[in-house]
Amino acid sequence: MFNRRFYTPSMWNEMERFQREMNQLFDSAFTNGLSTQAEFPAMALWSAKDGAILSTEVPGINPDDIDISVLGQTVTITGNREPDKTGEEIHYHRQERQTGSFSRSIELPFTVDANNVQASFEKGVLYIHLPRTEAEKPKKIVVKSI
Repeated sequence: MFNRRFYTPSMWNEMERFQREMNQLFDSAFTNGLSTQAEFPAMALWSAKDGAILSTEVPGINPDDIDISVLGQTVTITGNREPDKTGEEIHYHRQERQTGSFSRSIELPFTVDANNVQASFEKGVLYIHLPRTEAEKPKKIVVKSI
């Protein structure tokens, strides 16, 4: 028979807490302990026969505080986003924007001509134009009739 005294509201609260902890345990097991949060800054990459354009969202960061390096096929962007200035009497209610230093690297399917890389900054978005080296550009082969 069902005993009503055994299932108290505190028991349900304890069961819910246990379920949350188990969910967190399984979530971390399936992600190898890595955060499932998106990496900062978010990136998009477009490629064409002459090269690629990499865009990355870096709102609130001074373009002078961003470093871009290219080594072979790898582009690395590093920088730092300072926390918002608040007074001593003000405390965060919610903070979702990441602050501090960041570094992102992305490997391209071709070697970049590092001497001709160009970067521009518009409305908090960094655009990096990454040209292919001449040796990596596709060559048109003319077929001769014999």
